[in-house]
Parts: sequence; C-alpha cells; structure tokens
Amino acid sequence: QVQLVESGGGLVLAGGSLRLSCAASGSIFSINDMAWYRQPPGKQRELVATMTNRGSTDYADSVKGRFTISRDNAKDTVYLQMNSLKPEDTAVYYCNADILHSSFVRLRYWGQGTQVTVSS
Repeated sequence: QVQLVESGGGLVLAGGSLRLSCAASGSIFSINDMAWYRQPPGKQRELVATMTNRGSTDYADSVKGRFTISRDNAKDTVYLQMNSLKPEDTAVYYCNADILHSSFVRLRYWGQGTQVTVSS
C-alpha cells in the first residue's frame, strides 16, 4: 500500500503564493506520472497539472504561467508552486500518482486533499 500525504494548503490573499507538497510512502518500486487535481466548491474535480517521470509537464489553461509542478524523485515527492493566486483557485487540491509496486502491480493513488482558499 501507498500513502500520499499532502501539505501546504491554507488561506491566502489574492495575488499570494502557496506551495503544495505531496510525499508518497510505502511499497514503491517506481513512480510514473504524478499530477495535481483540484475540486472547487460545487464543481467537478479537474486536472491542474501533470508531470511524467521524464520531466514532461502539462497544465490546465487556467493555471498556465502561474502554477509550476515539480518533483523530487529521490524523495518520491511532487510539488505545486502556485503564484498569483486568484479566488477561482479556491478548491481542495489532490495529488495523484501512478505507482509501480512491482512488475505486476501498477496502481494510481490519491492524496487526502488539502484545502486552498484564496480571498479577495
């Protein structure tokens, strides 16, 4: 089993910054893609950013130029640097990881979610 533990959420003013962290622990052979999702109040979960194990990234249009996803493979950790935050960024943020446990087991895991609230 794998646990994804998120941290870094909180309450910030519009224009501020936060950095989210998500550390994976447990029985991990390797991690392929890692991603951040968010679920605004009353809305569906949406993909925010992804990063492959080769460093390729992709971002939702709404966060391009403001958010940066990164990862530290040695620590099995993915980060989301969020700058120029807007009230519309308010959501519960979830990390997601595609984890290879062995040659036979590959599963996706979700973090518990961390609340990000941006006030105007």
